[in-house]
Amino acid sequence: MSLFISNAYAQATPAAPAAGGGFDLIIMLAAFGLIFYFLIYRPQAKRVKDHRNLMSALGKGDEVLTQGGLVGRISKISEDKDYVVVALNDSTEVTVQKAAISAVLPKGTLKSL
Repeated sequence: MSLFISNAYAQATPAAPAAGGGFDLIIMLAAFGLIFYFLIYRPQAKRVKDHRNLMSALGKGDEVLTQGGLVGRISKISEDKDYVVVALNDSTEVTVQKAAISAVLPKGTLKSL
């Protein structure tokens, strides 16, 4: 007899299989659905909503950071199109999509860089 391995004995009479496993399956699927909702769907929906609010609140003169890493000030914005003109300095302007703006920076950030 081993210390870690127990002896195996044959059953004297055949046992019936366990019945009623359907309810356990429904509970497990509901638990996975809740985990999916709270850990995956809800945070992503919140991020999308926050970004949509950020894009709608953009205005001329806001200092922004693009997803490409460019930092500049919005010099021209058109509501009917999805594009924004960002001035990187006094002579350089870049046209980017509104969706490419990742953050609005506090006033005075460009002067501190």
